[in-house]
Amino acid sequence: MTVIGLDDTDSRTLGMCTTYLATLVAEAIADHGGTVERQLLIRLNPAVEHKTRGNAALAIHTDLPAGTAFDLACAELDRWAVVDDERTSPGLVVAPGAPDTISSAVADFARDAIRDFHDLDDAVELAADSGFLSEGWHGGRGQIGALAAVGAWAAFDEWTYEHISYREFHRCGTPRDVDYDSVFEAADAGYPDAWDTVDHEEGEAVCVPNAPGPILYGIRGDDPDVVREVAGAIDSEPVDRSATFLTNQGTDAHLRDGTLSDLQDGRAYCVSGTVASEPETRTGGHVFFDLSDGDATVTMAAFEPTKRFRNRVRALRVGDDLTVCGEVADETLKLEKFAVRDLVQTEPTTPTCPDCERTMKSAGRNQGYRCRDCGTDAPGKVERPVERDLEIGWYEVPPCARRHIAKPLVRGGFDSATHPER
Repeated sequence: MTVIGLDDTDSRTLGMCTTYLATLVAEAIADHGGTVERQLLIRLNPAVEHKTRGNAALAIHTDLPAGTAFDLACAELDRWAVVDDERTSPGLVVAPGAPDTISSAVADFARDAIRDFHDLDDAVELAADSGFLSEGWHGGRGQIGALAAVGAWAAFDEWTYEHISYREFHRCGTPRDVDYDSVFEAADAGYPDAWDTVDHEEGEAVCVPNAPGPILYGIRGDDPDVVREVAGAIDSEPVDRSATFLTNQGTDAHLRDGTLSDLQDGRAYCVSGTVASEPETRTGGHVFFDLSDGDATVTMAAFEPTKRFRNRVRALRVGDDLTVCGEVADETLKLEKFAVRDLVQTEPTTPTCPDCERTMKSAGRNQGYRCRDCGTDAPGKVERPVERDLEIGWYEVPPCARRHIAKPLVRGGFDSATHPER
C-alpha cells in the first residue's frame, strides 16, 4: 500500500480545487492499472493564516508502489496546481506502507495540524525522517497539509462522507446552472443522513459553492449511499466527474477542552462559564457578551453571518450557565454552538401590595418598600418568574454559517437535548 498526501493547489481568486486534483490523481492511478482504496478529505485548523479557502488536505490510499504514485501525482500537480497565485504553495508527500501503520509521530502531527500550527521545516524534516517522498512547488508550504493528510487515517476514528460532483472544466468561472427546487427536494429526502445540504430558513443551497472552482455541488452526510443518492437527484448542468471522500467534516475534531483562562488565539475550544454581561448588538449586527468562570472573563461573539443564531444569543441573561464552542481570535471566542446548562428563571422586582395590588414605593435607602395607600411594608424586592425563549440544551449556527469541521447537532452524540437548525 501507499499513501499520497497533497495540499494547497487551489486559489481563492483563480479557482481550481485540491479535491479535484486528487480526483485526477486517482484517475491517473486507475489508468496506470492501480487501485484506489479510499480518498480522504481532511479539514485542517480553520484559523491558519495561509489557507487558500477551506484549508482542506487530501489523501489517496492506493496499491501502486510509492515511486510510481509519486511520479503520477507530480505530473498532475505540474499540470493543474495554481502557482500563479502568490498565496498558493502546493505540497506533495508520498508514504510507502499501509495507512494504519503510519508512525505515532506522523499521526500526532495530523492531530496538531487540526488544532494547532506547524512550521514547514518541521514537516519536511519529519517526512524525510519517516522515509517519505516529498516535493513542494512555489515554496511548498502545502507539504504541511500533505503530511497531515498522510497521517490522518492513523490519527482519527470518526469519519463522515462528502460526495462531490464536478462541472465540465471549461465552465469554471461561469454561473452554475443548478435547479434549486430539485436541491431542496433531494435534501429533504436525504435528511438527516445527509445534512447541511440546504438552509431552509435562509432559502440557501449550501451545497452549491460560490467560488470559481470546478465543484458543482458537494453533499455531506453519514451514509455514503445517501449522499450519492442526494447528488444523483439534483437537476443541473452536466456532471463531468464525481468522487466520494471520507472526511473529518462535521466531527468537531478542531475543538479542545479547556477553561476560559486557557484560551489562545488561533485555536478552537469547548469551555464552560456563566453569562456575565447582557448581550449587546453592535454596528454591523454582531452580538457580544461576556462569559466568566470565576477565574477569567472572555468576550463571546455571534457575528452577522450567523443570522438567526444571534437571536439565540440575544435571549441569554446574566447568570445563565453555558458551555460554548468556537475559535478564538483577538481574545474573543467566535461562537459555533452553545449549550444552555441552567437558565435564570426569576428576576427581582418591586413588590405588590397584597391588599390593594398596587406597586409599592421605596420607603427610603435600605428601608424596603411601603404601600402609600395601605401602609403595608415589604423588606425588599421579591422574585418573579420570567419567560425565557431558550430551553436547556444545545443551539447551533445555521447551515449557511457552519464551518466545514463543526459538528451539526442532527448528527447526535451530544450530552444534552439538541435544537438542530436546518
